Amino acid sequence: MTEGFGLYPMAAARFPDYSHPMNSKKHFSKTNITNKVGFVLGAVLLATLTNGVGSADAQSVGITVTPPVVVTAPVVVAPAVVVQDDYVYYPTYGIYYNSGRQQYAYFENGAWVLAPAPQGVSVEVLRASPSVNMDWHDSPEKHHAEMVQRYPKNWKASDEHHDQKDNVRTGPPDGDKKQ
Repeated sequence: MTEGFGLYPMAAARFPDYSHPMNSKKHFSKTNITNKVGFVLGAVLLATLTNGVGSADAQSVGITVTPPVVVTAPVVVAPAVVVQDDYVYYPTYGIYYNSGRQQYAYFENGAWVLAPAPQGVSVEVLRASPSVNMDWHDSPEKHHAEMVQRYPKNWKASDEHHDQKDNVRTGPPDGDKKQ
């Protein structure tokens, strides 16, 4: 005996609504058609959704990261101010005065010293002694050997070998009364 589905009375007993598809007209009833259309539409929808989810190639994800905007203030460069060093030399004491920096320069213990006040003499006494404006504008150490020869310690403004009569001073420098 061959067992087959729908060929034996037993099949009808187990499945009361079952009848052989070729002989049944129930397949074309209005309810069956609606069910079949619903089933087909559901299958198409399921296939569409499954196709989109199952395929990573079909999907694209875009992440846009905007770079931060950095705002900086413009760099302003101020013009350089160059102050020219003007020196007055006091030969009696071997001291130079820089009027722009308001500093005294002198040689002491083998080194040049820059100080706000002269060493070993008061400002009043120093400025009352003979002085000469220097015609150079760099450091005294570069010219001191020549200045000592040209203006010895006992030099006075009336000495014969002095060739810079316009630069000779006796007394405090003009316009610089600070102490």
